[in-house]
Amino acid sequence: MKKKFEYFEVTADAGYWAYGSTMEEAFENAALAMFELMTDTRKVQPKKEKRIKLEAEDEISLLHDWLDELLFLKDTEFLFFSKFKVNIQKNRLYRLEGKAVGDNINPSIHEIRDEVKAVTYHLMDVREEKGQYKVRVIVDL
Repeated sequence: MKKKFEYFEVTADAGYWAYGSTMEEAFENAALAMFELMTDTRKVQPKKEKRIKLEAEDEISLLHDWLDELLFLKDTEFLFFSKFKVNIQKNRLYRLEGKAVGDNINPSIHEIRDEVKAVTYHLMDVREEKGQYKVRVIVDL
């Protein structure tokens, strides 16, 4: 099984690389890595679904906005997500249509790990190397 993501050391924050055979898969794994910082996503049941549509001028802004929207939904609707599906189209702008599936946060079921306060642009990267996509994300804890 291919590695979906890996964390790296960042002072006072959390950083990770997420991987995929497509940009969409790398974005999905970036979302999974962010929620894995907050809880054990294996215990988040697929009970609620949220759809997200975004536009951005570049891939980095699209990644930032995707993760930021998921964090907004977590904070405002008290949801943890564990499954993600993303479709990205590029014309004049990058367009993302995504789906996140999860459940209401329940501390008796869901382990509460680190609190992700914000998604940052610091060192954010989206790149393709040898047919594989990788994205770098740093979040404020």
